[in-house]
Amino acid sequence: MRKVLTALAFMAAIVCHATEADYRVVPLPQSINSVKGEPFVLDETRQIVYQGDENMARNARFFADYIAEKTHLSLQVAAADKKNVKGNVLLGIDSKIQEAEGYRIEVSAKGVRVMGSTPAGVFYGIQTLRKSLPLQEAKAAVTLPAALITDAPRFSYRGMHLDCARHMFSVDFVKEYIDLLALHNMNRFHWHLTEDQGWRIEIKKYPRLAEVAAWRSGTTLSHNSDVDDGIRYGGYYTQAQIREIVKYAADRYVEIIPEIDMPGHMLAVLAAYPELGCTGGPYEVGHFWGVYRDILCAGNPKVYEFLKDVLDEVCDLFPSEYIHIGGDEAPKMKWKECPKCQAMIQKLGIQAGEKQSKEDRLQGYFAMEMQKYLAGKGRKIIGWDELLECNVDQTAAIMSWRGAGPGAEAAAKGHDVVMSPNSHAYFDHYQTDKQWNEPLLIGGNLPIEKTYSLEPIPEGASAETAAHILGVQANLWTEYIGCNQLAEYQILPRMGALCEVQWMQPDKKDFKDFVKRVESLRLYYEFKGYTYAKHLWPELYLKGSRGL
Repeated sequence: MRKVLTALAFMAAIVCHATEADYRVVPLPQSINSVKGEPFVLDETRQIVYQGDENMARNARFFADYIAEKTHLSLQVAAADKKNVKGNVLLGIDSKIQEAEGYRIEVSAKGVRVMGSTPAGVFYGIQTLRKSLPLQEAKAAVTLPAALITDAPRFSYRGMHLDCARHMFSVDFVKEYIDLLALHNMNRFHWHLTEDQGWRIEIKKYPRLAEVAAWRSGTTLSHNSDVDDGIRYGGYYTQAQIREIVKYAADRYVEIIPEIDMPGHMLAVLAAYPELGCTGGPYEVGHFWGVYRDILCAGNPKVYEFLKDVLDEVCDLFPSEYIHIGGDEAPKMKWKECPKCQAMIQKLGIQAGEKQSKEDRLQGYFAMEMQKYLAGKGRKIIGWDELLECNVDQTAAIMSWRGAGPGAEAAAKGHDVVMSPNSHAYFDHYQTDKQWNEPLLIGGNLPIEKTYSLEPIPEGASAETAAHILGVQANLWTEYIGCNQLAEYQILPRMGALCEVQWMQPDKKDFKDFVKRVESLRLYYEFKGYTYAKHLWPELYLKGSRGL
């Protein structure tokens, strides 16, 4: 059950007399200019009025909910007309704003105008105002200083990843995760749904994926010890649940990119359908973490038929531009020994390259078969940076995880790139070198200031190369993260640092200033009962139940 703050504790956590908005939020808007004039007083005599379609009406309802949550003020929502546009909060479309997700906020005593070129832009303006409002214990009017705010994101792709395959999270938590993306101005949710240790998506044509592949009979303890808990673990999301989550995300301008990892990380599939492997099994859904040698057989036509059938249902569920096909950590030992794979290499006339084995190039063929099939459905593929070693063409987008170097190489070759380097964006890593007081994790050390320091554009990159950097994403792998509280702890407040990398121009970033501004987010985390890391607040770290 979510921790509930007592009124006394909450009052101790917030500045209880704050009744004025502060526009210096996270991420910091590009331009905040004070203007002459009296402030706007937000109270229950005001309305939120909107111009436009159902998307704008939904934006208005969200904003009313946000205001009620933080201030206890209940504002009515109405379509705009000649009588109500003055003296209220107006949400509208302005075609003069050039950036698709840009917005402008005008605040004066006469009203508040939140304008964007699209409903998404208006939504991000709403997020800025939402975060600027003080948290209040009781209903009270809020003053919004007269100002002109203009803003737009640096990158079009601003993402977070969640691995629901190693450990599965509830529908409610996935929705909470999406809410956190919206709070931090992010617009892509990379949903990792398949792994050696479990398959999490219902595929109606292949029921054994839910019956067998979704369940492991035990889980190794600690860092792959010989001790196994022997407890059956698993589950999957039904197609109805997935449609519900996709809509929930779309309502918040978040696009979900599903990942069906292939040809590696497929041991759970082989346990359900052993004929898709090189040896025919028997196979078991993985108990251990890491990389398994058994992968899909690239020489078996049934594998391609299976994957295309799966992708048919995936595309029906997810309307995203990209489908993530993984492609990472796919050992080729079995392919070297497999008569079917070697026959396919011979049939295709595949030759080894200077840095690529014949089996590496067979994975390139494998990936391109998926790319062609998805292209026929109007979709694009994206995969981990190992795809660069497989001779894929420029139509494949690359997610650079083994540092930023592969992303720089891919962008220079003309691939679109999402930077997600493990050096700066792997949120499953520890957040401090003082790990004796931390939960058990996979390893590493990624303090928040290092995430904040990430510069996604390679140094010395040409304008053409830089244009191929779509954006930035952080990943939460969950081998050692089995509960909601630890997932929250690993991403908060690092998501705040990440969103400034994604949203702000590099010359505007200032970590010391960020530390001051992130305090208001911390108070919101407290208010919501989220479990967050307190390394930025030494006075709070390891306090509470230990009495330290």
